[in-house]
Amino acid sequence: MSVIKSSPTKVFLTAEWRYLAMLNYEITPATLAPFVPAGTELDFWDDKTYVSLVGFLFQNARVGGIPIPFHRNFEEVNLRFYVRRKADNGWRRGVVFVKELVPRRVVAFVARRFYNENYCALPMAHYIEKVQEEVKSASYFWWPNGQENLLKVTVRGHTRQLVDGSLQEFITEHYWGYAKQRDGSTAEYRVEHPRWRIWGTQAAECHCDATNLYGESFRGLFDQPPASAFLADGSQVKVHHGVGLTV
Repeated sequence: MSVIKSSPTKVFLTAEWRYLAMLNYEITPATLAPFVPAGTELDFWDDKTYVSLVGFLFQNARVGGIPIPFHRNFEEVNLRFYVRRKADNGWRRGVVFVKELVPRRVVAFVARRFYNENYCALPMAHYIEKVQEEVKSASYFWWPNGQENLLKVTVRGHTRQLVDGSLQEFITEHYWGYAKQRDGSTAEYRVEHPRWRIWGTQAAECHCDATNLYGESFRGLFDQPPASAFLADGSQVKVHHGVGLTV
């Protein structure tokens, strides 16, 4: 069993995560196995494993309570999957990031330096479509090698509460992050946020060269429609300092 070396932890970063467009794809456990950090195991929903392509707005970011000029508001797009770890007080359900894209080099540097997360800086943009203040769609764009990639979710109706036991709840209700370190160990960090509300989806689009961006293991991932897609409203979040696990 893995244990935490030190606890509790201090808050490293505060921010708001808004308009989280989530496209969720079923994937084989064997594909994800090489990416699973030591001390964790894949988390399943209805006996299936998933990866999610997530685009959202990172707003009002503060590191150690201090705002960083020109680096407080930006887009992020990440590819993530879901794991769990048995702690003394029960299971901790968390996420592992395959890669995270941001438009700010300093943000990518800080994330790599303090968490060893696979961040990459690229040109990015977004568009939140509203009609009379009602959200209609959320689009995120990024340009690796000058080629436009797109993640878009078109919603219907108003936000609603998550349904207990649903895939949407499984995707959003993971409050820990796990990252492989350079020496093969694992860092664990806590993420705090309230339970989000979501919009149902009328349509979802993804135009992304998965092989070029994420590697051969993910070839063809986005050639099929997602198993599910939705937009979460988001909230304020707190990301704690990471701590090492002993396994």
